[in-house]
Amino acid sequence: MASFLPILLQFFCCISAIEAIPIFLPPPSLLQSKPSLKSNVSYKTHFFPQVLDHFTFVPQSYKLFQQKYLTNSEYWGGPSTKAPIFVYAGNEGKIEWFADNTGFMFDIAPKFRALLVFIEHRFYGESLPFGKDSSNSSATLGYLSSQQALADYATLILSLKKNLSAQDCPVVVFGGSYGGMLAAWFRLKYPHIVLGALSSSAPILQFDDLTPLTSFYDTVSKAYKDSSTNCFDVIKKSWDELILLGSEEEGLLKICRNFRACKTASSVYSVRNWLWEAFIYTAMVNYPVKANFLKPLPANPVKEMCRIIDSYPPEADTLTKVFAAASVYFNYSGTEKCFEFENRRDPHGLSGWNYQACTEMVMPMSCSEQSMFPPDNYNYTEKAESCMLEFGVQPRPHWITTEFGGHDRNGIGKIWKQHNILKRHVGPLEQGRELITWISGLRRKTIQTGLLSRGDRK
Repeated sequence: MASFLPILLQFFCCISAIEAIPIFLPPPSLLQSKPSLKSNVSYKTHFFPQVLDHFTFVPQSYKLFQQKYLTNSEYWGGPSTKAPIFVYAGNEGKIEWFADNTGFMFDIAPKFRALLVFIEHRFYGESLPFGKDSSNSSATLGYLSSQQALADYATLILSLKKNLSAQDCPVVVFGGSYGGMLAAWFRLKYPHIVLGALSSSAPILQFDDLTPLTSFYDTVSKAYKDSSTNCFDVIKKSWDELILLGSEEEGLLKICRNFRACKTASSVYSVRNWLWEAFIYTAMVNYPVKANFLKPLPANPVKEMCRIIDSYPPEADTLTKVFAAASVYFNYSGTEKCFEFENRRDPHGLSGWNYQACTEMVMPMSCSEQSMFPPDNYNYTEKAESCMLEFGVQPRPHWITTEFGGHDRNGIGKIWKQHNILKRHVGPLEQGRELITWISGLRRKTIQTGLLSRGDRK
């Protein structure tokens, strides 16, 4: 699937009354193929006393909070051999979730005798600067930003290397989706700390007008259309039929009964959002292997959804077809007796993303006539009003390109090329060159052999 996860993005911008959906999805090369989050990988849990604000010197900025990170030293060659340190840039969720699903780092650790480190992103998981009150208001959430997170990683890494007497050990940072964005930006902003970065499925160009606003939904739609034109057509016409039925007397009750709702939804749009999520997320995790990153899913889940839709006769009810297809995402395990359409659980602790999407992570998206979703144009005014209502903040739509660049793509390309290997890393230079060359080659091979979902960007 395309780079839009990262988490991850504000996928539901086309429809009002839908919260921004976070980005956090690494592609298959970063996922274990095991169908369970209960991984066999092992790691030790640590907490680092992290400063609240890296960029001001007011008394409040010196407040400390405990930032969680995980380590695995099973294969590490140690400081004496200048063995590398592989760092995962934590996304918007509990760090164990990403450690358990990032098999690629564990796969290559023996070859490079690497120390593995997974750092949790501030305001997620247990890394809460204000404890249970961290998300109470913008007064506390104001310390949640990508810049603060990168500074967290830099501070923690330098302290860890000093404590391990590993100052000469090169650091390579890894990340997928939003974590991939952080990995790329970390390499850009802290080249004296990070030798290289593997930034996977990172939508770093999904800001301002760098990417056509319709590209995400067009790409998602193409995944279904490539699998089955009939499947695409059924999903495309289901939205109007759902809203029409929901507007009828007892219509919403009928929908909830047919969709096996645990309790009747207060609005038909809650049901629409549920279907929307199923089709979007399934496309995003359309891996060629079984996976359990978001939900237990079969290999090629988009194809499985379309197979189910196509198995019905043409005269069958459209909403029956799309509900059966959505059940692949929400109930492939067959364990769900009913479905919640409102006030659903947040098992991975992703709620902070809505705030980030209202401040710096402003990724405009629209739905074109060619997509299988209702056509709609991005409306910044509506978004700003929604953010002001929920958090009391105004989005800064141009901040990411101001802070990290993007418009001058040739210039950015030169920076990446120049920063690939820094010659001032004299000690680990040769090992670093081997590492970057080997990972780059593996990445190309992975793409060529089709392990990455269709549309994924390098």
